[in-house]
Amino acid sequence: MQRLAEAVVAGAHDDALEGVEVVVRPALAAGADDVLAADGYVLGTPANFGYMSGALKHFFDTVFLQAGGALGEDGSAAGGEPGVRKPFGLWVHGRHDTTGAVRSVLSIVAALGWTQAADVLEVLGDVGEADEAAGYELGATLAALLMG
Repeated sequence: MQRLAEAVVAGAHDDALEGVEVVVRPALAAGADDVLAADGYVLGTPANFGYMSGALKHFFDTVFLQAGGALGEDGSAAGGEPGVRKPFGLWVHGRHDTTGAVRSVLSIVAALGWTQAADVLEVLGDVGEADEAAGYELGATLAALLMG
């Protein structure tokens, strides 16, 4: 997890990228003000028992309504506030499977109205150099989209 997180942050700080302020917050330290102040997001989580981490779930539970989250009458994602389509990226690390964790995060961010700006980076087992390079690319991609 740490190696992937460091690679994503390093990519967001790539020397070719200018005008982007990168703020790193652990899920348990982030709040709705952080979400509202940001122009985009990169989320990372382990896949724990087929789901996102408890910390990331707590983050979503805490900020959902204040950050513009919305659900339809049937409980499905309603897309959040109109016109607030902030880009996001996601990386997930698991030992055996990441499917449930990815699905759960994507359903919540859909209800927040965020726009997926890069393919989900799913890493199984030990993190290798190729995984770190993909993490770097994920961070750089999101930062490049936000260059201003």
